[in-house]
Amino acid sequence: MNSGDNLNQNLELAARLLAEAAADGCALAVLPENFPFMGARGKDKLQHAEELGAGPIQDFLADTARNNNLWIISGSIPLRSSDPGRCYGATLVVDANGNTQNCYRKIHLFDVDLPDRGERYRESASMMPGDELVVQDTPVGCVGLSICYDLRFPELYRKLVEMGAVVLSVPAAFTLTTGNAHWHTLLRARAIENLAYVIAPGQFGQHSDGRTTYGHSLIIDPWGRILAEAAESNCVITSDLDPGLPQKLRREFPALSHRVFK
Repeated sequence: MNSGDNLNQNLELAARLLAEAAADGCALAVLPENFPFMGARGKDKLQHAEELGAGPIQDFLADTARNNNLWIISGSIPLRSSDPGRCYGATLVVDANGNTQNCYRKIHLFDVDLPDRGERYRESASMMPGDELVVQDTPVGCVGLSICYDLRFPELYRKLVEMGAVVLSVPAAFTLTTGNAHWHTLLRARAIENLAYVIAPGQFGQHSDGRTTYGHSLIIDPWGRILAEAAESNCVITSDLDPGLPQKLRREFPALSHRVFK
C-alpha cells in the first residue's frame, strides 16, 4: 500500500485489497505497517490513536474480517499508551468472525540518522515501545508477530520460534535507502535461519511527510525461496503455505537443535 494522511481513503483502499485477497481464496491477509494513516509528522498519528478494543480502525478490521471470512493481521495501527504524547504501533490479529485474538506492540523503535542521505528518524518521539513477544495460532499455522525495524534483531525471531512460530509476520514501512540495501537479504535470512515462512507486506512510494518507502512486499518459504513479490503498486500478492513444511525441514535439517549459544 501507499498510505497517506486521509484515514478514510486508506481504509477504503485496504477494504478493496482485502476483498480481493478473500476472493482469491486467502484464509489470512497481512497489511503493511501504518496501513490506516501516514501523516506529515510522526505525532499526527496521535489524533487517530485508539484504546485497545474500541475505535473506527478496529471496527473496520472486525467488519472487514467478518464480511470476507478472513483472518487479518493489521500491519500496525496507533494504540493509546500511558503517555498522552506517544502511542504504540500495534499489530492486531483479527479472526474471521471479527474477534481480536491478540495484540503485539512494536518493541524496537526506528531512531536512526542517515547523514549521507540527509535523513533522520525518531519514532520514539511519538511512539512507546512494547515489551512483550507474541505468537498466535492461525489457519496457516502459528504466526510470530513483529513490525518493521524489529527485522534487524534476529534474537527476537529465535524467541518467537521457541514459542512455536512457523510463520513470521513482518509488516513494514522500510525507507527507500535501507530497503534497497537490506530488505531482501534480511527477510530471506530470517526465513532461512529459522526455517520459517516470512510474510512481509510493505508501504511503497512517497508519503505525506516526504518520506519514500521501498515497497517490494514479499512472501518467502522456509528455505529462503521468494514465493511472491509485489510491484510498486497498491496490490495483493498471494501464495499457498504448507503449515507442515517448517517442521519437516526442521527435522531434516536440524540447525535449530544444534544451537550452542542460547
